[in-house]
Amino acid sequence: MKEKGSVFSGSRNRRSFLKTGMVAGAATIGTAILPASPVAFAGPVNDHAPISKGDIAILTFLSALEQVEADLWIQYAELGGATNQGLSPIDLQLNGQAIITGLAPNYITALEVLDGDMPQYIADNTDDEISHHRFLNNYLASKGAKTIDLTTEFATIPPSQVTGVPQNGRLTNLKQLTVDTRWWTRLRSATANPDFGGTFDQAVPDLAKGKHPAIPLNDGDMALNPDGTIPNHLQAIANTAGFHFAFIEQGGSSLYPALAQKVSNLEVLRILLSIGGSEIAHFQTWHDKAGNATPLTDGDLTFPNLNTLAVNPVTGAVDTNVADKFQTNLIMPEPTLFLNQSLGPVSILRPTSTAQGGAVASVVSFVEDGLFLDPSGNNTGIVDKLMRLAEEADAARRTF
Repeated sequence: MKEKGSVFSGSRNRRSFLKTGMVAGAATIGTAILPASPVAFAGPVNDHAPISKGDIAILTFLSALEQVEADLWIQYAELGGATNQGLSPIDLQLNGQAIITGLAPNYITALEVLDGDMPQYIADNTDDEISHHRFLNNYLASKGAKTIDLTTEFATIPPSQVTGVPQNGRLTNLKQLTVDTRWWTRLRSATANPDFGGTFDQAVPDLAKGKHPAIPLNDGDMALNPDGTIPNHLQAIANTAGFHFAFIEQGGSSLYPALAQKVSNLEVLRILLSIGGSEIAHFQTWHDKAGNATPLTDGDLTFPNLNTLAVNPVTGAVDTNVADKFQTNLIMPEPTLFLNQSLGPVSILRPTSTAQGGAVASVVSFVEDGLFLDPSGNNTGIVDKLMRLAEEADAARRTF
C-alpha cells in the first residue's frame, strides 16, 4: 500500500492515472460484475446484517488480487520452491494440476543465503495464496455471486525461460521490477504513521528505481563463478526477490484491516480478519529474511549493509536515530502514534486508514512495481480491470 498523498482517490484521479501512459495498452473492461440490488444475499444465522453489494465488491476485489499474488508466487515456487525433502511433501496444485517446483538449483542456493528455509517458505506462501483465491471464489459462488478469473483474458506475459518452466502466459512479470522498500523504515518509525501523512526512506534506494529481475531470466543467469561461488548478479536476483516477497505481503497486511472496516456482514468480517492474519504472518517471515540479504553491487544495483548505515565511517560513532531505521533485527512494529497522539504510542500495522483508498492504493503499488508490464514495456489490460474492482471495493460502506 502506498504512503498518504502518493495515490489517487476516486474515478477522476483514476482517469488521470490511465492517461499518463503508465497503463498504456490497458483495455476498457465492461460493466461491473456486481449484482444490481444493494442487498443481494442473506447473511449467516444470528447475523442480522445481510451480505451487501459492498461486501460482494470487497470479496470480489480480494479474490482478484489473491489470484494475482498466486500467479507471482507460483513463478517463485517453480524456480525457487522446495521439492519433496522426505519430510512434509510438496504437493502444490492449481486447478487440479501439479506445480513443478525447484527448477533452478543455483537460484535456490542464492535464496538460501537469506535463510536456509527459503524454499519451504516459498512453497508454503504459494499454497496459501492459491487457497485464498480459491476460497474467496467458492464463498462468492455459495452466495450466488459471480466468481472472478483473470487468467483467460490477461495471462499473456511470458515467464522465465529457465529449462523446465511451463511456457504458458502469466498475469505478472517478475523480470523487471521496481521495488518500493519504504515498508522497512515505515514499521520502524516511532514518530510517523502514513495514516497521518508520515513519509519514509527507502531501505534499498536502487531497488526503487530502474527495473530489476527477481527471478533468473534464463539458464545463463544461473551460471556460477569458476570456483563454484555465487556471482553477484545471481545473488542480486535472489536479494531482489527477498525484498519483493516482503513488499507483496505487507500490502495485504494493511489492505485486509482497511477493507474490514467497510463490510456489513459479520461472516464477511470474519473472512477478512482471518485471511488478513495469514498475510501478516507471511509479511513477518519475509521481513526477517530480507534483512539477511548480502551487501553487494551488481551494475546499477547496490544492496547496502543496513546495519552499518548508522555508523560514522570516520569516528565510528553510532547515530541511534538512523540505527532504529535500518537495524536488520528490528522486525517488530515499533510503537507509534495512532488515532490521536494524546493516546500515546502503540505497536500497530500501518497504514490501516480507510481514507487512503486501500484497494486502489494496492493496485497502484502493483502497477508501479512493474508487475503487469508486457514484453513491450506496457501494462496489460489487467490494470483497468483491477482498478474498476478496486474502486467498487473502496466505495463500499457499512450498512448497519
